[in-house]
Amino acid sequence: MTADTNDPPETPEEAGRTGTIAARFALKQRAGGVVVPVLTALIAFLLGGFVVLATGHNPVLAYRDIFNGAGLNWIFHPTTNIVSTAAYNLSQTLLQTTTLILCGLAVAFAFRCGMFNIGGQGQYLVGLYVANWLGYDFARMSPLPHILIAVGGATIAGAAWAGIAGFLKATVGAHEVISTIMLNWIAIWIGEWIFGDGGPLQNAANKSVPISNDVAASAQLPVFWGVQGLQALDIAFFVALAALVVFGLVLSRTTLGYEVRAVGFNPEAAAYGGISVKKNLIRAMAISGAFAGLAGALDMLGYLYHFGVSDVPASSVGFLGIAVALLGRNTAVGVGFGALLFGALLFGTTHGLSSNVIDPSLAGNLTYMIQGLVVLFVGADVLILYIWNTRRKLRPRAKRAATEASA
Repeated sequence: MTADTNDPPETPEEAGRTGTIAARFALKQRAGGVVVPVLTALIAFLLGGFVVLATGHNPVLAYRDIFNGAGLNWIFHPTTNIVSTAAYNLSQTLLQTTTLILCGLAVAFAFRCGMFNIGGQGQYLVGLYVANWLGYDFARMSPLPHILIAVGGATIAGAAWAGIAGFLKATVGAHEVISTIMLNWIAIWIGEWIFGDGGPLQNAANKSVPISNDVAASAQLPVFWGVQGLQALDIAFFVALAALVVFGLVLSRTTLGYEVRAVGFNPEAAAYGGISVKKNLIRAMAISGAFAGLAGALDMLGYLYHFGVSDVPASSVGFLGIAVALLGRNTAVGVGFGALLFGALLFGTTHGLSSNVIDPSLAGNLTYMIQGLVVLFVGADVLILYIWNTRRKLRPRAKRAATEASA
């Protein structure tokens, strides 16, 4: 019996039941639930431990120091005293987590529309530049409107920067991976120019220093844990948590989210159903860029306050957002936990190895190694799920064999 050609396109579940290979693959990924990302992280840490062991160090002590260095030991001894080492370390970990949440969402949203946004770094930098400019130039404004203008301008800038790649994808078919990579380099060189010698955003008080002006006090985000001006944890953390909620609600509860997911699952079927593929490609990339631009704004207004020529190429948080999104399987909850994991690794490896388990000059490389392993095994999530399911199937067989042997 053949299906009527006028029937609507299959849903993922229907396609899986009728034997579509791509749909079955997607169903297997969803069936993994939380198991696959957890196993992915555990395997990455296990292999990282073997590398630490191969260098003659104790991996258990190394991971213990990273845990404490990230301030996660504060959970067992909570205190509001920021002078406490654990409290301070946790506040810095949460600062990193805030940025990684937004950069992870920048990758995840585009991914749900079938695109791979490699340009989070460029979109983050553009948002950061605009926030610095607006944060300095409107110094006499009241705090609330000043903050809103700076954050809003940076978010729009990030959206416009990513929208270029979406527009090229929708109109001439330019692959978003190539265009976003090129846009990253353009954003980097723009930063080198605007903060460099004679640049439009170079420090007005000292023209010999290739660094920006500090944002005005009226544009600095209020802090709730720590001391203003000393890299304290600010309200950006709650903005990032709110962004996770918005991300989840938009994708699951709105027409926009439905269309984005439909285009990501099958553009041809979405077009057949009356959904504009081109429009959704452009706006999905723009929304992704808005998340990254917001991250740049919150960092600039929250604790950076200025940026220099040497800081531009050194920044890589946008690229780390790719690993966060992949580990989190492009879901709101997953991105949140993935950001916390990588935020803890970033700060813990550089500040936590106090017992010199590993040479501090090499400790940061452990973060990159685990990050790479996570990305590697996320790409093999179906294989991990297969191994996990095989273990579950073998267990009943082993019990039956033991029962038969004892009979």
